[in-house]
Amino acid sequence: MAVARTRCVCLIGVTGHVIDVEADVGNGLAGMHLIGMLDTALSEARDRVRSAVVNSHYAWPDARITVSLFPASLPKRGSTFDLAIAVALLAAAGLVPRARAADSFFLGELGLDGSLRTVRGVLPSVLAAVGAGAGTVVVPARNGPEARLVPGVTVIPVSTLGELVGWLRSGDPINLPTLTDHLFGEPAPGTSDDPGSEPGEGTDPSSGPGRPGDGPTGFPTGLSARLSAGPDILRTPNDGGSEAPAPDLCDVAGQPFARRALEVCAAGGHNLWMLGPPGTGKTMLAERLPTLLPALDRDEALEVTAIHSVAGTLPADRPLLERPPFMAPHHTATIAAIVGGGSGTIRPGAVSLAHKGVLFMDEAPEFPTNVLDALRQPLESGQVTVSRALGSVTFPARFMLVLAANPCPCAQRTRPEEPCRCTPAARRRYLARLSGPLLDRIDVKVSVMRATRRELFADRRFIESSRVVAERVLLARERAAKRFAGTPWRCNAEVPTGALHSEYRLPAKAMTPLLGCLDNGVLSARGLDRVLRVAWSLADLKGRGRPGVEETNAALGLWLGEER
Repeated sequence: MAVARTRCVCLIGVTGHVIDVEADVGNGLAGMHLIGMLDTALSEARDRVRSAVVNSHYAWPDARITVSLFPASLPKRGSTFDLAIAVALLAAAGLVPRARAADSFFLGELGLDGSLRTVRGVLPSVLAAVGAGAGTVVVPARNGPEARLVPGVTVIPVSTLGELVGWLRSGDPINLPTLTDHLFGEPAPGTSDDPGSEPGEGTDPSSGPGRPGDGPTGFPTGLSARLSAGPDILRTPNDGGSEAPAPDLCDVAGQPFARRALEVCAAGGHNLWMLGPPGTGKTMLAERLPTLLPALDRDEALEVTAIHSVAGTLPADRPLLERPPFMAPHHTATIAAIVGGGSGTIRPGAVSLAHKGVLFMDEAPEFPTNVLDALRQPLESGQVTVSRALGSVTFPARFMLVLAANPCPCAQRTRPEEPCRCTPAARRRYLARLSGPLLDRIDVKVSVMRATRRELFADRRFIESSRVVAERVLLARERAAKRFAGTPWRCNAEVPTGALHSEYRLPAKAMTPLLGCLDNGVLSARGLDRVLRVAWSLADLKGRGRPGVEETNAALGLWLGEER
């Protein structure tokens, strides 16, 4: 009996589980049998593996082949197991050393010609492999930059099954590109998706998160370096090969109060609601919110990158996401697209793809009511659990929610001589689609009104760029981080109720206007906590050690949607 073993990783959500792949080549009727609770894509691996082995000019065993994926009780989906199955089979047939096959983890989908294709979720898979004590992980060549973000493991990026077999037989190291080459967008030779392209064709060496002076994994260090990763990194190449201008807060004129509210939200990680007629800049403001946020630190960047890797939305030329993500789903999106789900493999939704970033819902009343109400739980807990018949998957979902709405369903521009024809009842029904419990979780509410020509020209003298505002935001975040040292909280929006009313309790004088609103029913208990968190953010922006009456009054006005 010839049995060989190797290992792979099965992803459930963003959590990796080690899978032992065993192959037995023995007596019996010739054929290949896969066992271990497989889905259709994995059951079809027998045909992909056979064609890849034969077309790589290796003899296919004329015997009964049994491949087992353990643990058998764990559901396994997708084509990530192709490479591990092929290596275990070749080792059982004596074509590669069994000891070397058992030493490494193998991830990748096989093409019929023996080429190795990219797969989703390489980063969390490699993290799981390292957690299981892996010393070497073999991945498709174009997944190499992503896999190399994990320290403490040797990553072997390969392009074909024949190349891998040669390495397993000889033990000689494959000519591996350096981590710096990957982070600067230099692809490995022969790894382009276009077989006729030359190495490096279609790539921009300046793209990607790494820059000179960064740390060993491309993470910027220090205040100036983190600011240097601001709006410029959001530029994306267009068809002409030049860079499109990055969104900047100085593009928005005539909305000084809305720009200030955006700065407060960025400083404390607060949720925002903007109400106003079309053409007043609501979408422009929301799109520029990520340019005010600090770059993600190392742990946050790896967490965000892992989610986008599982979802298959990780840019090919950017293996590491350093900037907070920005998600803007269409109002026709389903609840599964927003929260996550799927009939087979459970994929993260927009709330998880916006983790550590911004989720913008334009025309919010046009979204289905059940979709809007589904946001309430992740807004409170910072995670979302998707339950299906085969089990439950939990995704992180700590995001800033930005809602934008028109004041009425017609959204027509109104003039004194031609007022809007929507009745008051129609307006109430339209905005009532945003439930009270959802709006109660919004920290800052802003009315964005149409500016006159005089206001537009006068305001341009006071407009600040995203970089200038981002400096103040970063300083405010650092003050908050110093205050929260030794706690799991990163910004004011994450502080729980117990801490707000104990170690961060405000003086009685500062609480007076809030307690009055609480007594007359204007504020709920949840609303009180939201106002207190905004007050701390205002104090951080001003460099004060603790909020006073001025900050609590201003925070109350922001929560109520009134200028104070």
